[in-house]
Amino acid sequence: MTLAADLALAAELRVSLGRATRRLKGERGEAGLSDPQFNVLAILLREGPMSPGGLADVERIQPPAMTRTVNCLVERGLVRKEEHPTDGRQVVVTLTEAGEAEVAETRRRRDAWLSARLADLTAAERATLVQAAELLRRIAAS
Repeated sequence: MTLAADLALAAELRVSLGRATRRLKGERGEAGLSDPQFNVLAILLREGPMSPGGLADVERIQPPAMTRTVNCLVERGLVRKEEHPTDGRQVVVTLTEAGEAEVAETRRRRDAWLSARLADLTAAERATLVQAAELLRRIAAS
């Protein structure tokens, strides 16, 4: 492949992946959370309790923005703030059962939407996507 062909493929993949991602993110749970709010819940589910500063670091945003996001999630009952075990000046954000259920429901809806789209494809097209998924995982890991 030439450099021009690689650049054209890169542009096509960027656009296609962006559209697919936006469409998938449109499938939301009952709470109708924003992407940043959902991301916080997903991080807490994956990583466990964290300080707001730790969450801000993971999301690469400023701590005041994370504090606002966490406070909104507390108001909705999806996370709770607890006293830090060793530093009384800090709090730890913990996922509630309702927050865990929201992550599960959002993921279920997203999987169902995508599964319905995949059902419209031929077996050969689905096999191609199996290979593409592996390649995209490798690209994302590098």
